[in-house]
Amino acid sequence: MSIDIIFKIAAIGILVAVINQVLVKAGRDEIAMMTTLAGIIVVLLMIVNMISQLFTSIKQIFQLY
Repeated sequence: MSIDIIFKIAAIGILVAVINQVLVKAGRDEIAMMTTLAGIIVVLLMIVNMISQLFTSIKQIFQLY
């Protein structure tokens, strides 16, 4: 695992936080909540992909089919 994924997740978190604060200050609370949910979904999809790669590696290492 490389450290790049941690930086990507942190960058997404910072970006979503800034957008969320701007939208809340503008009175767009519903859109701010949707933006936060979209950021969470993107990060979760990245993590699910990494877990899938982990299980594939484990299958190959132990020759499980």
